[in-house]
Amino acid sequence: MELPQHWPLADATDLRDELQAAYADPDRRYHDTRHLAEVLERLDELRGSGVRFDERPVVLAAWFHDSVYDGERDAEERSAVRAEHALVGLVDDATLAEVARLVRLTETHRPDDADRNGCALSDADLAILAAGPERYADYRSAIREEYAHLGEEDFRRGRSQVLRHLLDKETIFHTAYARERWEAIARANLEAELLELAEGLQ
Repeated sequence: MELPQHWPLADATDLRDELQAAYADPDRRYHDTRHLAEVLERLDELRGSGVRFDERPVVLAAWFHDSVYDGERDAEERSAVRAEHALVGLVDDATLAEVARLVRLTETHRPDDADRNGCALSDADLAILAAGPERYADYRSAIREEYAHLGEEDFRRGRSQVLRHLLDKETIFHTAYARERWEAIARANLEAELLELAEGLQ
């Protein structure tokens, strides 16, 4: 996938390159260029299926949503602040505010049902949960590598908490398209992983 083709600001290629470099940081394992590409691809898929959202702010939010990532809890907030500074003068104030809001939303992935932009970005970001067995295994391995600083028991407990948070949602996905095609697969993946994590804590 050619990421530059999905960059919506033709006059800001330096910023695009800066963001690409952030995702290409060799210390990243999952929240990397491949993840960014997959989120953009899923947005294309949603749009192509008839899901309506405001393309420019949502695509920009996808580019920024993990632009800061170091395993700390406030990475989404710092990514949003990065967008608020970097986009000054490049987009209008309303678009800038919407991009930052959407980036912050990726911390919880709990948009309101009427929030079309939030629903689209959240679903695209979480689409990895509905991946096939090989890709999901790669995703799990990469997440573990990003938390290599944690001992096995601490990781299992923390990861289990994240999975339960997702499973406790009424639906993981918020657009009709994603619920129909991804929800059941994602829940099966999460439940199987949660069971395996629990067995390791016994």
